[in-house]
Amino acid sequence: MPEFNFDGIVGPTHNYAGLSPGNVASLTHAGQAANPRRAALQGLSKMRLVASLGVGQAVLPPHERPRMRTLHQLGFRGSDEEVLAAAGAGDGHLLRLCSSAAAMWTANAATCVPSEDSADRRLHLVPANLTSMFHRVLEADTTARVLRTIFADPARFEVHEPLPGGAQLSDEGAANHTRLTAAGRPAAHLFAWGRAAYGAVPASGQPLRFPARQTREASEALARLGQLDPSRAIFPQQHPRGIDAGAFHTDVLAVGNGNVLLLHELAFANHEALLARLREMLGESFTAHVATDAELPVASAVAAYPFNSQLLTLPDGTMIILAPEESRAEPRARAFLERVAASGGPVRDVRYLDLRDSMENGGGPACLRQRIVLNPQERAAIAARVFWDDALGADLEAWVARYYRDRVAGDDLRDPLLHRESLAALDELTRILRLGPIYDFQS
Repeated sequence: MPEFNFDGIVGPTHNYAGLSPGNVASLTHAGQAANPRRAALQGLSKMRLVASLGVGQAVLPPHERPRMRTLHQLGFRGSDEEVLAAAGAGDGHLLRLCSSAAAMWTANAATCVPSEDSADRRLHLVPANLTSMFHRVLEADTTARVLRTIFADPARFEVHEPLPGGAQLSDEGAANHTRLTAAGRPAAHLFAWGRAAYGAVPASGQPLRFPARQTREASEALARLGQLDPSRAIFPQQHPRGIDAGAFHTDVLAVGNGNVLLLHELAFANHEALLARLREMLGESFTAHVATDAELPVASAVAAYPFNSQLLTLPDGTMIILAPEESRAEPRARAFLERVAASGGPVRDVRYLDLRDSMENGGGPACLRQRIVLNPQERAAIAARVFWDDALGADLEAWVARYYRDRVAGDDLRDPLLHRESLAALDELTRILRLGPIYDFQS
C-alpha cells in the first residue's frame, strides 16, 4: 500500500512570532521579518521533488489567519479593520497568537492509522487537539473540517473528533507517532509521550526547562481510536533531557520508515529496551541507526534537524533521506546521515533541501508533512484535487505568486489589506483544490 505525504501549504501570514516555548528555532528568530512567498515556494519545491522520486505527494491547505472567530470570542468587536486594530494595540500579542501560520506543519495535524492496521479495516484520522499551545489549539476544528472534506467516504475513512480538551489529554499529532513495518509482520506503532497526566512522575524523570507537550493518556487514546491490536502499540517516553534540549516533538530526534529507525540516544528514555522490543515485533530485518551524544551532540541535532528529515521508500524498494540544508552545514549531522547512507542497508542516499524559512520558525522537512497510507480504492474515493501532479504544482506556484507578499513583519499583521489579501487567496485556493467552503469566512 503506497504512502502519501500530505504537505501543508505555507500560509500567506507566515511570520516569526516566537510563540512556542521549547522550540529553540522559533524562539531564536522571534521578531524577524518573514518572506511568506519564498517560504511557500520552498515548500512547493520540496513537494515537486518528492513526487519526482515516485513517492506519493499531496497537499493540505493553510488555515484562515488571523482567526477572526477567536478574536471575537476574546471580546473584540466591530468590523474586521476595527478588530485588527484593537487586537494589535499595545504589544499585539493576542493578534500574533491568532495570526500564527503553524498549521503548515501538518505532522501536527493528526495521527493516522491505515486501514490495513485497524480492526474495522477503515483508515482512522484523529485530529490533534494541540492543547499545550494556545496558538495551535486554534487549529483543531479547521483541521477536522478539512480532513472530513477530503476523506469524505465513511465506508473507508473515519475522521474522529480531536481528543477532549485539557492538559490531561494533550495530543500533538503524528510528530509523536511512528509506524514501522517489516515483510510478513503486522506494523508496529510507536506513540511517544513526554509526561503522564496521572500518577507518579515516571522513573526516567521529567523535563525541567521546557514543557512536555504530549501525555501518555493521549497516546493511549489514539491507539484505541485507531482500533489497533494492543500488542502492536508501544508507548515510549520521550527522553526528558531531549525535551529540555529542544526536542519538543519526537520527530526532532527520531524518524522511522518501513523497517528503519534513525534516532538520537536522547530521543527516548531507555532506548535500548525500545529497540529490543521492536526487534521482537519486526524481526531481524529491523534496522536502527543510533547517534550517540558524543557523535552528534543533542544541541547540534536540534539546531540542524537531521532527524526531522523525510525518510522515504522509493519505487525500487531502497530508501532516501531528504534532510534540510542545515544538516549539510553541520559537520556532525552530515557525518551521521552519510554514515547511515553508507551502511549497506535500505537507506542509499541523502539529499539536502533549502527550507530555511520553515526551519527558522522551528519546522523541517518532516514537520511539513502528514504521512497517510492509502490503498488504490481509498485513493480513488478522494475527489478533492489534492494529489500532486505537474498541473497542480504549476497552479499552486502561480497562485502564490499572485497573492503572497515577500515580507511580513509583526506590525503587518494588523494591516487590513493583508487580511483581505489572505482571504482572497484562500477563497481561490478552495476552488483550485476543489474543496468547497471550508473556512469560516466562506460560510
